[in-house]
Amino acid sequence: MSAVALLRSCRTRSGTPKAGVCFATAVTQTAFCERVRSGETVFGGWAVAPSPVSAGVLAGSGLDYVVIDLQHGTATEHDLPSLTTAIKLAGATPLGRVRHAHQADIGRALDLGCEGVIVPNVESAEQAAAVAGACRYPPEGYRSAGGAMATEARPLCIIMVESRRAMSELPATLALAGVDGIYVGPRDLSYSLGCPPDPHDHVLRPAFEQIWADCAAAGKPVGVHSTDGTTARLYRENGCRLVNVVADTLAISRTAVAELATARS
Repeated sequence: MSAVALLRSCRTRSGTPKAGVCFATAVTQTAFCERVRSGETVFGGWAVAPSPVSAGVLAGSGLDYVVIDLQHGTATEHDLPSLTTAIKLAGATPLGRVRHAHQADIGRALDLGCEGVIVPNVESAEQAAAVAGACRYPPEGYRSAGGAMATEARPLCIIMVESRRAMSELPATLALAGVDGIYVGPRDLSYSLGCPPDPHDHVLRPAFEQIWADCAAAGKPVGVHSTDGTTARLYRENGCRLVNVVADTLAISRTAVAELATARS
């Protein structure tokens, strides 16, 4: 059975979820979005490889969500139905980091099973407003209806902050009702600020603190991208609520290097 057929089998002909396991899965996804909006700390992983098996294993580790990286990862739109289905069946919520802040990219990710989007390259509050509109059906926004795997829940709209200009626009961006949270891309932000991507750097650290303070004042969750537990804990201890702890390909390579070193010692 294909991923789309599997998800369709969880719904009645009217489109509502069937009772049983599939209904529980649908409820879980909706509850996750509200947990994020309410400021609860959630833990996630980053899926770079386009494999439903590895995405499912990642999701089944106890993570709350898994982000499918469509911008810098190797998955494409074609992979989304199987990836999002695997993540949901393993008990986590699939999100998509889309390629660009464009209505088509956002709409397709949501139509193919993502419960929310993390949107890069957003430089202004005006652009953030357009992104938020692309996530919402009328009258709140201008998203088109009809996606085969789209849910009825309001998807998460997470805006990335990756530049000096995006930082200056952040208070206005956070004031937008359709923006659910902020996700910081530390490497691109460090490029913009002209400093190393070290969370302890004397330029980058104050930038993080300003972003964290702006988000706290607006009452909206924030995360800073990380791929290991130590860095993730650092961000969590400083108020981050979107906490990414692992990336699939890095986890494989790190484990392989460590185990090889152990075997050779």
